[in-house]
Amino acid sequence: MSSITALPTPVTAPAPIPLRQILPWAAFGAVLAVVLLYFVGAEQGVTALISGETVHEFVHDGRHLLGFPCH
Repeated sequence: MSSITALPTPVTAPAPIPLRQILPWAAFGAVLAVVLLYFVGAEQGVTALISGETVHEFVHDGRHLLGFPCH
């Protein structure tokens, strides 16, 4: 009876992603996070960019979940 031996396969490490390719996406993510944080945390009262209660009511539960006081 013959035996079959498996040949070892070389393990290749993933190629690193250059910082030049990551930086625009990281900056976009940071700007998006700051805008979302503003709308959830500060879009009411004196600092409101949009008049009315629409934005406040839309993010009301998220505001409480993140610990921002609103009323």
